[in-house]
Amino acid sequence: MSSDILILYTGGTIGMVQSEQGLAPASGLQERIELAMGASLESLPSFEVLELNPLIDSANIAPTNWTKLVRVLATHWQDYQGFVILHGTDTMAYTTSALSFMLGACTKNVLLTGSQIPIGMSRSDATANLQAALSLAANHKIPDVCLVFDGKLMRGNRVKKVSSGRFEAFQTPNDDLLGELAIEMQIYAKRMIKPVKQNTVEPIENAIIRFREGAVAVLTLHPSQPISMYQSLLDDENCQAIVMMTYGAGNVPDRNEQFMNFLTEAMLRKKNIVNLTQCLHGGVSQGTYAAGSMLSSMKVLSSYDMTLEAAFCKLHFLLAKGEDYYSIIEKWHNNLCGEFSISQS
Repeated sequence: MSSDILILYTGGTIGMVQSEQGLAPASGLQERIELAMGASLESLPSFEVLELNPLIDSANIAPTNWTKLVRVLATHWQDYQGFVILHGTDTMAYTTSALSFMLGACTKNVLLTGSQIPIGMSRSDATANLQAALSLAANHKIPDVCLVFDGKLMRGNRVKKVSSGRFEAFQTPNDDLLGELAIEMQIYAKRMIKPVKQNTVEPIENAIIRFREGAVAVLTLHPSQPISMYQSLLDDENCQAIVMMTYGAGNVPDRNEQFMNFLTEAMLRKKNIVNLTQCLHGGVSQGTYAAGSMLSSMKVLSSYDMTLEAAFCKLHFLLAKGEDYYSIIEKWHNNLCGEFSISQS
């Protein structure tokens, strides 16, 4: 091992350069990082940059990319002290959520970061984010897959992108920070998931799973929903589960006959449905209002206070592990890696 940390560059704004078509991912990132870091390199752990091929804008991320990332981690797992993944911010929350379920409690640090402005450009936030991620990856024990961004250490399956134009691009609306990186670095180890005992650690190769493309859909409820949307989800044989984004504390239009027929038919066709609120803060409580009270009897699962990204990726993960309709109903309520608040369960 010649370096402490392996940086995996997937693409994204942090490593982009200006092209004729606008900002685009580009190779040669290690040189640009070293140039931007300057003298601060002396106080940081040593690192190597591995650029994935092809580099992609994160808007093009698919479940197959999550599998590829874990496969690369597994290949280099024994060679480095920790890992930093550079990723685009647009779908960062999906990737951090997916990796959290795939890797569970990590025996080595796996941290993701990115930036709103490419490294080396004026006013870029990339240098600070990467410096923080490198320092944390080498000097602290962090079992959670985490996002490091704008001076915050956040649990990967609780983050949401909340701004496209501010450096504070991410928040964890229903979860406490795992660390705050100000003048003094505060790490809240008691908030993290419990590390796995050494004698029960599974080989990282076991985390390499194959996802089913198109297996999970997202249905956002809104007034006067087209009926064709319901039928298309029912008829799609690849779609095995649906995250249903509802109103308030999990309320649905229970006087809408077509919608209620959709829920009934989804249950008959053994398609899991998860009830997730459209609200940024708070969670789902299906029995609070009459408009949501019948959902449990129709096998609709509560998302508690999970993010959309976490619920989506958890369904994908369970399906990829071979779980069927009934076993997902049984296992959905298990808090696998801190994806919902214990008080909500």
